[in-house]
Amino acid sequence: MHKTRTESDSLGTMQVPTEALYGAQTARAIDNFPISGICLPRPMLRALGLIKKYAAHSNYTLGMLNKDVADAIQAAATEVIEGIHDRQFPVDIFQTGSGTSSNMNSNEVIANRATILLEQDKSSEHIHPNDHVNMGQSSNDVFPSAIHIACAEQLHATLFPALQELHANLLNKQEQFKDIIKIGRTHLQDATPITFGQVFSGYACQIELGIERLQHAAQGLLELPLGGTAVGTGLNTHVEFAPCTIKKIAADTGLEFKEAYNHFEAQGSKDAVVSVSAALKNCSVSLFKVANDIRFLASGPRCGIGELILPAVQPGSSIMPGKINPVMAESLMQVCAQVQGNDATVTACALAGNFELNVMMPVMAYNTLQSIELLSNGITAFNTKCLVGLEADSERCSNLLEKSLALVTALVPQIGYDHAARLAKEAHQSGATLRALALRDGIDAATLDRLLDPAHMLSPER
Repeated sequence: MHKTRTESDSLGTMQVPTEALYGAQTARAIDNFPISGICLPRPMLRALGLIKKYAAHSNYTLGMLNKDVADAIQAAATEVIEGIHDRQFPVDIFQTGSGTSSNMNSNEVIANRATILLEQDKSSEHIHPNDHVNMGQSSNDVFPSAIHIACAEQLHATLFPALQELHANLLNKQEQFKDIIKIGRTHLQDATPITFGQVFSGYACQIELGIERLQHAAQGLLELPLGGTAVGTGLNTHVEFAPCTIKKIAADTGLEFKEAYNHFEAQGSKDAVVSVSAALKNCSVSLFKVANDIRFLASGPRCGIGELILPAVQPGSSIMPGKINPVMAESLMQVCAQVQGNDATVTACALAGNFELNVMMPVMAYNTLQSIELLSNGITAFNTKCLVGLEADSERCSNLLEKSLALVTALVPQIGYDHAARLAKEAHQSGATLRALALRDGIDAATLDRLLDPAHMLSPER
């Protein structure tokens, strides 16, 4: 049995572990929501700490808090920012939809820790979680602001660098493979020739456009609802509180945060988060295509396509010796599937923007941040363990290209579609080459040398 102390909130008393920094409202939330064991992720705790730290600074600057109290709150909030008290945040993400339980968790931890710091300085001041730490704030503007801060920071710190490195390596492969001509494929069937450089240019462009879409969506996160308090009207906060606090958060993070243009939109909806989640999903769709294409192009090594050679990162089978599987591609594809599921959850949560407040924000925060983390880690692993060491088998590409009947397409301007179709069908049935059949039908050798050269099929005729 753990030793406890008695704490009280507006509903009565609660027993709280003696060593806990949190108080009655957090204990009540722990009791109410024994759902998943999943707590707020670290970026959200950091964001809440940033808000509380600079809220105290603003309230002191505006004459609302005395210096000792403000300094103690800022010191305690800094410890939260640094992750020193993460174990003091046990509230489940499946909680009150406004995030009130987690906001009060942070208020109580910071208030109690700040009181301890003041006692160490021989001060008898008691710091209250609502009256002091939450001064000028409401869960309804703090929690959505924390979501924006956390997601924006993680995008810039982890996902954008991972995507940019992936893009650079795809461009490197585009250059490395530019002279390797291979058969194209549409509908999983042979199509006209293409270079591997052209293939990888398409992958690189997908990622480039994904970065642009995500950067555009991330701009919406820079608007913070802070200052709207309960319903967006700003009741019980100083008119300068939000701009003062947000300016300090922006300076600390290096991101251009600003006060929401319309507090009623910012608190009644979470459209900015929906937009980011959608862009993350879009990015995952692109990544899935790249990983899956590489997986198929490397199939074999002898009885599949085999045009790409994957780095061997681990044994592929517990029963088949020597087997090497496309494990890094499979890992990234599973990440992409999870991100797509997360987006569906975020969308469903965003539908619960009822009147002046969304009431499914903790799960939105968790899923969006998980998508950012999974994509960042999945991309980095795929990039370093698969893409960097990826090679093309030029001989295999050449052999498959020579066997393809799709080269007959280049004869269409000379002999017409129907004649070309008959040649392709006959070549397939008889095993004869297209060249032999075309020579038999009267096309001269020089013309065939020009038309059937794959290098002349890679771009429009000039």
